[in-house]
Amino acid sequence: MFQNILVPFDLSNQSTRSFKVALDVAKKYQSKVTLLTCLEGDAWHHKYYDARADKELIKKQSKVTKKHVEKLESIAEKNNISIKTQIITSKSVVNDIVTFAKSRKHDLIVIGSHGRTGFDKVLLGSVANGVSQKTRCPVLIVK
Repeated sequence: MFQNILVPFDLSNQSTRSFKVALDVAKKYQSKVTLLTCLEGDAWHHKYYDARADKELIKKQSKVTKKHVEKLESIAEKNNISIKTQIITSKSVVNDIVTFAKSRKHDLIVIGSHGRTGFDKVLLGSVANGVSQKTRCPVLIVK
């Protein structure tokens, strides 16, 4: 049923939990898993466009992300699950996740949710909600 599973990963506990859920689904359906991390520069830098500071921030984020991703890759390998990883620079995380899923023909997106409500949700937005609203494939939101 689910051959290609996409797991957006932001280094949070919720995204790690969603990765583990995706592994369980992948075991059941013998699926392939793709781990996608979208790196964003600082919104403040974009406003005034300081490209050097933005590049340095992205470089640091990428280095930290690769360490976390290596741990998850080893967990997948121990479970005999095929995994690919992709780290991209993003200006719109929701749109990039949806576009990535569509272009690579993913059957399922397993995404973590921080469970923010009220003012925090309005201020910070909800990537999980945005992805579930904009994509055509099933989305499993893990809290």
